[in-house]
Amino acid sequence: MARRHKHEEHANHEAWAIPYGDLVTLLLAFFVVMYAISSVNDGKYRLLSDSLNAAFRGASTTFDPVQAGQARIGSGADLQMSIVQSSMLQDQPHALLNQKPVVEGADERTRDLRRVAEDVEHAMAPLIDAKLVKVTRNANSVEIEIGSDILFQSGAASLSATAQPVLVQLATTLKPFKSLIRVEGHTDDRPIRTVAYASNWELSAGRAASVVHLLTDNGVDPARLAVVAYGEFRPLRPNDSAEARNANRRVVLVLLNEDKPVASGGR
Repeated sequence: MARRHKHEEHANHEAWAIPYGDLVTLLLAFFVVMYAISSVNDGKYRLLSDSLNAAFRGASTTFDPVQAGQARIGSGADLQMSIVQSSMLQDQPHALLNQKPVVEGADERTRDLRRVAEDVEHAMAPLIDAKLVKVTRNANSVEIEIGSDILFQSGAASLSATAQPVLVQLATTLKPFKSLIRVEGHTDDRPIRTVAYASNWELSAGRAASVVHLLTDNGVDPARLAVVAYGEFRPLRPNDSAEARNANRRVVLVLLNEDKPVASGGR
């Protein structure tokens, strides 16, 4: 019986082309999809083109050069600004609610504080030089500190004879202005218990009230004034010596950057 001869199978050397073609097709489809969903930023492309032209040719082909900090129309920065502006417009009601109101006359009161500080420093220059009066300028206030040596006797709230002309001159200086005045009374830490003053609270309040009465008697509007008593609880220095206690006994007039308070309804 004759044997059958097997035919030799020819190797297909082009079989790789099929998966390669599939891969190329997939890549083409991928890039087509990516290009379809992408958006070309014309502004950034122009900037890149200008930079490359300037680097290789030494000159820019753009007629209107881009300045530092300036957004070119179409660069995408204008779109971003419009989004920010839109967000600001949407948040504008909330911003208006949180914004501090502009108080009319605030600049005028600031100027008044500066002028009154200058006038007091000029009027009381001898006492300031003698360190009996101190004027301190703050951002929204002016403090006029008067030592108790020229105002009161020890343990008393009645103004001494030497205090009268000083406070009259001070009242004349303060009268033309409109700022509020807080008169603060301070004592040292030595306890006091008398018929008139049960503690340093009453003594400091009485001293501040005496200054207020003299100011109003000499033309200062009472609606501008307020009395505050601190007793011995706001010392400038530790009460460990006679000199320190003397520094702590004082009356301070605080001129505030505010107008007269609006009177509230009472019963």
